[in-house]
Amino acid sequence: MKKAGIDDMALYVPKIYFDIKDLAEAREIEYAKLNKGLGLSKMAIIDAHEDTATMAANAILELIDKNNLNPNDIGRLYMGTESALDGAKPTATYALEMLRQKYAPKYGEDCFLHCDVIDMTFACIGAVDALQNTLDWVNGDENRIGIVVSSDNAKYELNSTGEYTQGAGAIAMLVKQNPRLIALSNSWGVATRGVHDFYKPLRRVSKADIINEVLELVGTKNGSVQKYLDILHETLDVNGILDANEKTLTIHKDTPVFDGQYSNDCYQSRITEAFEHFKSEVQSNEKESFINTWERLIFHLPYAFHGQRMFAEVYTKELNRIGELTAILDNNGIETPNQTDFETEKLYEKAVAYLYKSISKTPEYKAFVKQKIAKGQGVSGEIGNMYAGSVFLSLLGTLEGDYLDNSEIAGTKFGFFAYGSGSKSKVFEGEIMPTWKAVAAKLNITEKINNRQAVDYATYVNLHTGNSETSFGKQQQEFVLADIGTEGMTEGARYYKWMD
Repeated sequence: MKKAGIDDMALYVPKIYFDIKDLAEAREIEYAKLNKGLGLSKMAIIDAHEDTATMAANAILELIDKNNLNPNDIGRLYMGTESALDGAKPTATYALEMLRQKYAPKYGEDCFLHCDVIDMTFACIGAVDALQNTLDWVNGDENRIGIVVSSDNAKYELNSTGEYTQGAGAIAMLVKQNPRLIALSNSWGVATRGVHDFYKPLRRVSKADIINEVLELVGTKNGSVQKYLDILHETLDVNGILDANEKTLTIHKDTPVFDGQYSNDCYQSRITEAFEHFKSEVQSNEKESFINTWERLIFHLPYAFHGQRMFAEVYTKELNRIGELTAILDNNGIETPNQTDFETEKLYEKAVAYLYKSISKTPEYKAFVKQKIAKGQGVSGEIGNMYAGSVFLSLLGTLEGDYLDNSEIAGTKFGFFAYGSGSKSKVFEGEIMPTWKAVAAKLNITEKINNRQAVDYATYVNLHTGNSETSFGKQQQEFVLADIGTEGMTEGARYYKWMD
């Protein structure tokens, strides 16, 4: 059997962060609720010169350089992101052009010319989709190498319930046959539903409402909105934002519409369904469970402790299936609810939810989390949600943690639980290669996290709202956003440069 997988990885994290303790103070939230309850410590935030494309390019640059790759040999660059910079032009093309200019003096102006480039978007699972697609492509020829990159700025409205989970960064992965790090299986479990737990709609706003709001703001209530609309529509010429031919304008915001509890329910349902599908695909052993045989479990983590909270249900069902649950229930004095004892289905479901919560507090489950999940949580708490990169951030944290602990994990298998709102989950597994330590030794995740600079609340707010055009951090040895076009054929076009 051919083995394709991830040969190497590179993380780019912004060089500035905002401390969760400072956010808790500003929002009058108990710090322990965020730190001890959710595992949050810091949130990575992008500086004024950064965006999705610069983060991606910087991660890919590190991956290329440390593997001494020739850009002409890279056959595809697939990006997973939900922070796209354009409605038509892939964000990955911006990253490609930055890299082309950087490597052109050594490899020629046409380096990357024959590299296939695309963005894949499905909320936080887009990069997993890109990885699966690239694995299929790599399996077709042993000489093919591809790069998959996740890049996102996880941004919520100020003072919203999602604000403290914010984060940013990019992760680039070298995908090829005979990987040095982890070989991924061809069996994938999938579960998809078309729901609205978290999304970024194209909001339609009438020009009449905009004009009316402006008139109210300036205190001019005696003007006729229709009069201004008639002036705008005197000709077919388009001379501005409001002076367009359409009656309504379409507005895109980086911040989502979301229902946190509903999204949790969707996450729970999809990973459970995808796991069941995965088991059917591989025809799993009825007397054994992957939760026992997988050495580590890698989760998409909107916040650090999310995986361990959501997995208690799967854990309970799996141990019950293989006959290992009774001992845990007896050891902890936990009783299972009997549906006939409840007057309504809703009351029974509430009791079952309490059962899962009770099991999550047992010494057995805590030991399970410590062994199989915890190493992927720490780095998430230091960076925050990376959307499409979150599940791979968990992998990076786990690998570096095992390397620093000198763990003997070669030949063991990791289980992956990916999720994207909207909603979809994919469950798959990978085998750790004998050469994994040589790769993990150069990940340098802890070093990157420790070499960041904190910003104060005012700076955080100014960067969040776009009111700061000056970068807080020093721009050195990285790609940066240099300019954005304002008119004609350059309107909205983004221009980048390399800073030595």
